[in-house]
Order: sequence, then structure tokens, then C-alpha cells
Amino acid sequence: MSVPTLDIHFGDNLEILSSFESGSFDMIYIDPPFNTGKTQARTRTKTVRDDDGDREGYKGNRYKTITMGTKAFADTFDDFMLFLEPRILEAQRLLKPNGSFFLHLDYREVHYAKVMCDMIYGRDSFINEIIWAYDYGARSKKRWSSKHDTILWYAMNPKDYTYRYDDIDRIPYMAPGLVTKEKAARGKTPTDTWWHTIVSPNGKEKTGYPTQKPLGVINRLMKVHTNPGDRVLDFFAGSGTIGESAIRMGRNAVLVDQNKEAMEVMVKRLGFAQLKFHGWEPKPDSAVGHLLTDMVEV
Repeated sequence: MSVPTLDIHFGDNLEILSSFESGSFDMIYIDPPFNTGKTQARTRTKTVRDDDGDREGYKGNRYKTITMGTKAFADTFDDFMLFLEPRILEAQRLLKPNGSFFLHLDYREVHYAKVMCDMIYGRDSFINEIIWAYDYGARSKKRWSSKHDTILWYAMNPKDYTYRYDDIDRIPYMAPGLVTKEKAARGKTPTDTWWHTIVSPNGKEKTGYPTQKPLGVINRLMKVHTNPGDRVLDFFAGSGTIGESAIRMGRNAVLVDQNKEAMEVMVKRLGFAQLKFHGWEPKPDSAVGHLLTDMVEV
């Protein structure tokens, strides 16, 4: 089997999508801005030994915290559906006849987006509402705290789509004593509610990108809804999670983003892959540029 390829495009995704050939992708997943009305930001820090540090650690050693920088983007649209609709229409055009589309949003806009997607794909093409639930962060004292996202799954043909049941990862039974030992050892398949932690702030997976999604969630989609050698698209690529999942599983991927910080994060994260860049080139004298001296195509 040929080595999977990873194409990364820089620029306005609507303009770039219009240049792609119709019916050329097996799966499209997008995680657009959630229209929170806020600036999404994440500050990266590191801790170093310092006798005059501001905190005490193991065996009485002192440490200080150093701020490495902050990544941010505006997440505000006056009319989110007006922004999203032409991009969803392009996604439908780009899918193969047996392809699947996944739209990842939260409670703010997902209900409006589902009505719009029902109109574009047809209500019969709606297969699942997947709930990604997590338990991390602050708790509200005025309402039930929101700790889940929603992923809408549409199939171009509701009678013909990829669903690799045997490749679904198994999860433990909550009451293993109520099933046979064989079943308990094998585990059960997940439902449409997926419990999975967010990307650990201190984990190796962390890139520092504000809205990075965990590989565990994306890997489940990739394993079940694509075949080796398939071509996948994410046109709100962010930190490149879809790209890493696709390449490590032998799928080809196309990523699109117009944020320069996202491009730099993807270069560092995906340097192990066969990369091709379009519309963007790292500065030759930058740390990122040195990684890709012989890998850039514009």
C-alpha cells in the first residue's frame, strides 16, 4: 500500500473548497468555531527548578512558573448559520456517494445546525447524534454545568456508508458480574454517548492550540467510518488532530485553515508525515522552517 499523503492548505476555506473536485472525499469532519461570543485562548506554561520559586514541590524543592505564550482567536459571528451554510453545501458536493459528514458543535448552535443539515442532506441521511461527554473544569452555581459536545453524523446514502463494526474499540461493562466472563473480558461496544476526557493540559498530546480535540474521539471516528487508503477532509483543521489520526491509520488527509498559528502547530505535530503545503511557507530562519526545508510545496 502506498504511503498516505497529507495536504495542508492555508487560506479561506470556502474559496479553497471550491477548487476541489466533486465527490473526492470518503469522510469529512469539521469542528468549526462554536460561536461562543468570546476570544478563545490558551496560555502555555512550564515549571522549572528555582530556589526562589513561587511554589514548593516534591521533597521541599522550589519551582517557578514561566509563561511561554498565549494562542487566541475570535469566536464571534453575527449570523453563524449564514457563515456555516455555504461550507456545509460544499462539504456535500465534495463527498463520495457513500461518504459520511461529521459536524462537531456544542449546545449553542447545534440545534440550528441540525435543521440546516437536514435540509441540505435530507432527514433520512441523518444517522446519529453522538454526544461526547467529559468531566473537567469549573462548575456553574446557577445552572447545570455544560460538559458535552455534539457530533452530527450524516451519510450521503443512508443505505450505503462505511461502518466497520469489528473495528469499534470496546469499553468495560459497568456491571461485569451480570454478564459471562467471556463478555466481561471482551467488553461492550459504546453507544451514542462517548465518555472521554479532554486533552490533558499536561499530557504529551497537548499542542497548546485552544480548541484541540482528543485523538481518542477522532480515532474512533476514523477507524469505524473510513477504510485504509480513504481520503478525509477537515477544513477547520486547527491543531491537525484529523491529520494525525488519518496518517497513523493509513488514510490520506486534506487539512485547511487560515490561522497562521494553526499552521505552525500542524508543522510541528505532523512532521513525521509526508507533508505538502499549499498557499503557505514557514520562514526559513524560524524553528518551524528548519523542520521543513525540503518539504514545502506552495
